[in-house]
Amino acid sequence: MSDIVVQNIVRPDRVLSGSWLEVIASNLDYHRATFLWKCEGLTDAQLRQRPLRSSALTLLGLMRHLQGVERAWFQRTLADTVPRFFPYRTYTTPDGDEWYDESDATSAEDVYEDYLTSCEESRQLFTKVTADLTRIMPNPEFGAADVRFVLEHVIEEYARHLGHADLLREAIDGATGE
Repeated sequence: MSDIVVQNIVRPDRVLSGSWLEVIASNLDYHRATFLWKCEGLTDAQLRQRPLRSSALTLLGLMRHLQGVERAWFQRTLADTVPRFFPYRTYTTPDGDEWYDESDATSAEDVYEDYLTSCEESRQLFTKVTADLTRIMPNPEFGAADVRFVLEHVIEEYARHLGHADLLREAIDGATGE
């Protein structure tokens, strides 16, 4: 049995022309797959590595965070439902923010499965929550925002964390790629 957690990631083609929603949905799936591509071929121990001396960031920590991004923005904000978050260990920062504790012992396989589930839950909600792109939702982080802004913000979250994943992966084993 292999101890590799994420295997054989194939990134989907992106829709380059079509409706705005088709382009956004395909870009979300492309970014989701790109994140997993950065984790492909690594073991639980490698996904937990903190290769940057100045940071506690890990690929597994990013995976935990991105499942939270999926559930918070698609389920809580766009669908106005209460997400069922996996009970990862968290801590409160001096600023009062809650963050995932890197010492959480949940296996990388379980975190990976939870991340895949969160992405599928978002895909299942996509058509329903994007029926009215002009719908305004209150948001304590940014203020009132419409559906388009929220979708753009999820892509922004992925873009930011894909940069982190690039650096972490290269520091772990030298692998690089776009």
